[in-house]
Amino acid sequence: MRKSAIIGLITIALCIGFLVSLNADTDSYSNFKEAAESQKEEHVMGHWEKSKGMYYDAAKDPNHFAFFMKDEKGVVNKVVLNGSKPQDFERSEKLVLIGKMENNTFYASKILMKCPSKYNDNMVEVNQDGTVKEPNKYAKESKS
Repeated sequence: MRKSAIIGLITIALCIGFLVSLNADTDSYSNFKEAAESQKEEHVMGHWEKSKGMYYDAAKDPNHFAFFMKDEKGVVNKVVLNGSKPQDFERSEKLVLIGKMENNTFYASKILMKCPSKYNDNMVEVNQDGTVKEPNKYAKESKS
């Protein structure tokens, strides 16, 4: 084999190894039980348990926010964020917490929120050519 072919094969092998190593470190979502068993930061998805409330007092400690969250398996756990309460937290539909579990409390380093879209209430029908179909306001009246 020629030297250029050998160098080309080595380069291709290194590129494939690099791409595989990038995918090896990707995280998937876990739940509170898996986070308790893990030693690394986990991503836990769930919903705010509104019935248990939340605690945030900016006057006492602006860097302490606590609440309860129900994960995708239905387990409710206390969550503490060492930071201020995220804006529009009350409106969030889903939460993704990034952090670690210690002593039955999840200590979040980050909270990602999915808030409801303001466009869902005003759904419109679109024609095949891309134009918006006007609602027929006389449709109910014309049948009388």
